[in-house]
Amino acid sequence: MAAEGASATASAPGERIAIGISFGNSNSSIAITSVDDKAEVIANEDGDRQIPSILSYVDGEEYNGQQAKQQLIRNSNNTVAYFRDFLGQDFKSIDPTHCHASAHPQEHESTIAFTIQDKEGDEKSTVTISEIATRQFRRLKQSATDFSGKEVNSAVITIPTNFNEKQKAALTKSASDAGLEVLQLIHEPIAALLAYDARPESKVEDKNVVVADLGGTRSDVAVIASRGGMYTILATAHDYEYAGVHLDKVLQDHFAKEFIKWNSIDPRENARSLAKLKLEAEATKKALSIGTNANFSVESLAEGIDFASTINRLRYETIARKVFDGFNRLIEGVVKKAGLDVLEIDEVILSGGTSHTPKIASNMRSIFPETTTVLAPSTTPTAINPSELQARGAALQASLIQEYESEDIEQSTHPAVTTVKHLTNAIGVLAISGDPKQGIFTPVISAETAVPARRTIHISVPKEGGDVLVKIVEGGSHIKVSKPDPKPKTNGNKDSDDSDEDSEEDSDDEPEEQRERVWKVGNVLAEAAIRDTKKGSKIEVMINVANDLGVTITAREVGAKGGVRGNLSPP
Repeated sequence: MAAEGASATASAPGERIAIGISFGNSNSSIAITSVDDKAEVIANEDGDRQIPSILSYVDGEEYNGQQAKQQLIRNSNNTVAYFRDFLGQDFKSIDPTHCHASAHPQEHESTIAFTIQDKEGDEKSTVTISEIATRQFRRLKQSATDFSGKEVNSAVITIPTNFNEKQKAALTKSASDAGLEVLQLIHEPIAALLAYDARPESKVEDKNVVVADLGGTRSDVAVIASRGGMYTILATAHDYEYAGVHLDKVLQDHFAKEFIKWNSIDPRENARSLAKLKLEAEATKKALSIGTNANFSVESLAEGIDFASTINRLRYETIARKVFDGFNRLIEGVVKKAGLDVLEIDEVILSGGTSHTPKIASNMRSIFPETTTVLAPSTTPTAINPSELQARGAALQASLIQEYESEDIEQSTHPAVTTVKHLTNAIGVLAISGDPKQGIFTPVISAETAVPARRTIHISVPKEGGDVLVKIVEGGSHIKVSKPDPKPKTNGNKDSDDSDEDSEEDSDDEPEEQRERVWKVGNVLAEAAIRDTKKGSKIEVMINVANDLGVTITAREVGAKGGVRGNLSPP
């Protein structure tokens, strides 16, 4: 688990009141753990669980969250939005695209700042990105304190997997300046996976997981190997071309064209009209995630003209197809980048606000095989709210580590400690009886498992019992593609009028190629002969891989005395 250590303003472990914070570029959320160790995302004073990462100032008064978001229409120059990703960045390297309808970032004394009227009177202030982030953390901290009735003083905060050291340091400083001890920074996909794995009904098992964090202004995807509760990130991808705002824009353009058709006025050419259009488009998108129809209604959209219309989900999914295809390519691409096939993915977790969109989940259901669990509200009734996953995971991590000294947290989560040796190939058994060429490979320890590791497996002996030879082998999986036999061509005359139609139908009915995951057996590591097994009994095989990659193997008949034990030297 990639992480950073504690911040300078450390509290004594017994005095910590810790929360989990998901500080997103579009929205933030905060979570606490209850007495029974369940994570709960809590609301701010306005009742928002998803708190827009926006600050706005009117006559010296600071507004936050949804209240600040509404100010984008009338008070855009004094409203700071979409600023998280500017932390720790050089001005030349930032993308200010999403800030065109709010206060613009500018270069200021080798950092990034905003010129806003944040005090009473006409005087403007130059506020650095670090201070803006501190103010946001201060609001989140205050909301958590008000909710819990206890002074919150520490947090675990989620970050994207591509945050560099400078960005991590800037985020930590902003939180510290807000009076929060940063216990740990954890990667967003790890936090999302932790939220699921911490549920009482979850089993600790080896699995490959895709976490697709689809946010408002960016999409981040990671492939994670979970081995006995240890997480290893195998591959990541980051995309700024396909995110929630791009779905909003599809709806904006759709309704703008409809408005033009009736009124010959383009509402996108006026800043205030565009802001109204954007806010209503986002609300319509959210409504279409819940129902199959949505109303679009804006009072005085442009030049005093009111506008109202409707759209159904099918129409929305059709006009937004390009964006949905972009999400598909991003997710398929990162699986390929990890050196895996979709058949090797056990779970897909959809995280982030945009993941509420049912079409995205149904696309995942098409891309991945039936054996893959797609965890999203529209595919799994017990799925956790995608917008809350990261804050929940961070809160659970906070509850685990808040009792430790700062130095212990820093040492145990240091990257040098958590970047551990792991297996390149799977290790499994080949149970053989009679013909030594026959046998089925059963993986016991999966590839990418961090060491040391120990796994045990029970395999059934042949019905008649007797002597059984067990081979311990390395294995690798590959995808076998079977092309079906082509359809026989029919002879005979056809009416020329029907020929095109028939050929089209033939091409649609062409059987698809079959793909399956199969194991390829590699090196034989050891053999164990179990004598005189009883009918219907089982053999227990335990494989123990040490830190130095040395292997100890034990094989015995379950319930019988004795057994076979052997050691393999480290490579």
